[in-house]
Amino acid sequence: MPELPDVTVYIEALRERILGQPLTAFAILSPFILRTFEPPLDAAVGLRVRGIERLGKRIVFELEDALFLVIHLMIAGRFRWFGANERKKIPGRIALADFEFPTGSLILTEAGTKRRASLHVIRGRAALAQFDRGGLEVLDATCEQFAERLARENHTLKRSLADPRLFSGIGNAYSDEILHRARLSPLKLTSKLTAEEAARLFEATREQLIYWTDQMREERGAGFPEKVTAFRKGMAVHGRYGAPCPECGTAVQRIRYKDNETNYCARCQTEGRLLADRGLSRLLKQDWPKTVEELEG
Repeated sequence: MPELPDVTVYIEALRERILGQPLTAFAILSPFILRTFEPPLDAAVGLRVRGIERLGKRIVFELEDALFLVIHLMIAGRFRWFGANERKKIPGRIALADFEFPTGSLILTEAGTKRRASLHVIRGRAALAQFDRGGLEVLDATCEQFAERLARENHTLKRSLADPRLFSGIGNAYSDEILHRARLSPLKLTSKLTAEEAARLFEATREQLIYWTDQMREERGAGFPEKVTAFRKGMAVHGRYGAPCPECGTAVQRIRYKDNETNYCARCQTEGRLLADRGLSRLLKQDWPKTVEELEG
């Protein structure tokens, strides 16, 4: 799922291309994408884009006449841009919607068969409140505010960081990187966190969000973001199961649950202890290795 760095760079590229431009036409290419009927999307045609902003992991287009388009890319949603002088290629089955501007075409796509991405059309800024999960914007927060959010509910650090009610814009991918940078276990409970550990996690969160946003900016240059993915070259642990940790060389481990996978380094984050995988550890039972040394042996 595109998270804060990805969404931020999308927004910057979109502002360069359509801010101040009118929506001249649109095409809904999948019946699942549009989740509202009043006001109709037809009402947006002819209105200029006054602003584009992030709301958690959502992208909000503010148009004239107090009309807002709220897009949630979910896991597999992505944008493609074709300039006015480029030949537009609508990508077959994965295309969900096509938005036309004088400067070009913005195509919303979604890979896979599950249609989770959404478009809501609402009127009035007050209506945006229904999409605000209340998460703290860490880049605008103090260490004290961050620690207070962590202490609100007793969850694992992994779950808390990715909870949109607690923190804005952080998901599965960057939470792995943040926890590795902070050298903290993804399963450590927030109630067990010391003040020093909370401060370390705050700094790691800010550092990783800023670093990856800058990396994506550099990658796109003046173009449009083409490689928005949860698995990025240079990541320390996320999506790198079995690969060596860049800090200590130990093989990266994982915990799998349903569609989610948590990656971590046992030596850097859990004092050498292997965290139980809900599936594999139950299968192996007493044969499940408890430490890196047992695994390597």
